[in-house]
Amino acid sequence: MATQKKAAAKKKPATKKPAAKKKPVAKKKPAAKKKPAAKKARDNTGNKTKATGHDVDTFLRGVADEARRRDAEVVHALMARVTGARGRLWGSSIVGYGDVTMTYATGRVVDWFLVGFSPRKQALTLYIMEGFSGHAGLMAKLGTYKTGKSCLYVKRLEDIDLAVLERLVKKSVAYMKKTYA
Repeated sequence: MATQKKAAAKKKPATKKPAAKKKPVAKKKPAAKKKPAAKKARDNTGNKTKATGHDVDTFLRGVADEARRRDAEVVHALMARVTGARGRLWGSSIVGYGDVTMTYATGRVVDWFLVGFSPRKQALTLYIMEGFSGHAGLMAKLGTYKTGKSCLYVKRLEDIDLAVLERLVKKSVAYMKKTYA
């Protein structure tokens, strides 16, 4: 036992470290209320894509892909025939036919076209403003395509029935004239 006492005596007594002083925490100031950003004065009829004075034929000749260019020229002729309107370039890449002023439920007023198309890289995009929900019979006969809300995406015009497309365009134009005339 004596050896245990000696061993215990040789150990240094544990010293308590003084408690670390806590740094005062800076109180966060409440976030200042942000003032709402001043709304820019905006013309209620303003939409981003507007009709330009650029020539449609020059635009179509500039379409790089030859097959897409030929398809675009066919659609251009079809839409001009159906609407009786010359195509106009809207923005940098949409060809639109006819004019319509649409008023949304929110009160937003937009100047737009009756029907149009764009020869995009991925697909030929046709703007059928009425949409497709009421045309299940025509859509079943149309061929290979994809749709958005009012966009018809066609990879190649040879994949669809042009007579059915013409009927779809006619119905959409009639709807737009009746609804927004």
